[in-house]
Amino acid sequence: MPRMLRLLTALNLALLILFPIAWAAPLMRAGLLPLFGLSEISILSGIGTLWTEGEAVLAVLVALFALAAPMAKTMALALMHLSRAPLTLLPAVQLLGKLAMADVFLIAVYITLAKGIAVGRVETAWGLWLFTACVVMSFGIALATKRMARRGNLV
Repeated sequence: MPRMLRLLTALNLALLILFPIAWAAPLMRAGLLPLFGLSEISILSGIGTLWTEGEAVLAVLVALFALAAPMAKTMALALMHLSRAPLTLLPAVQLLGKLAMADVFLIAVYITLAKGIAVGRVETAWGLWLFTACVVMSFGIALATKRMARRGNLV
């Protein structure tokens, strides 16, 4: 296995660990008034809140974009790197990557909107950075995999 392919495979497999950590990590801290403590919000807690407050469809959509799409993409890339899946899956992998990136965009929009409201306070937390880094790393791995496949270096 070529060195670059080993590196891509190792980074991609690391995402299988990093994504679940990012899902449980605090994305932001939010509070109603500046005098009170801030509550930490993660992807998993957000999905749970949506589900329990009767927004099941939205909870399923967020779970699809934030949990299922990145994990499916990561597993598909791992299978391709290990020659267990055909390279013809690359277009589907790219679509999954776009779905995952849409989730990061929506989180950023929500934070921006919440900061514009003068009643409460919102602070970004380390989980947002980790989740964004995972999605960007996954995007880079997919792009490098596509280039290697085009050159015939992915065996």
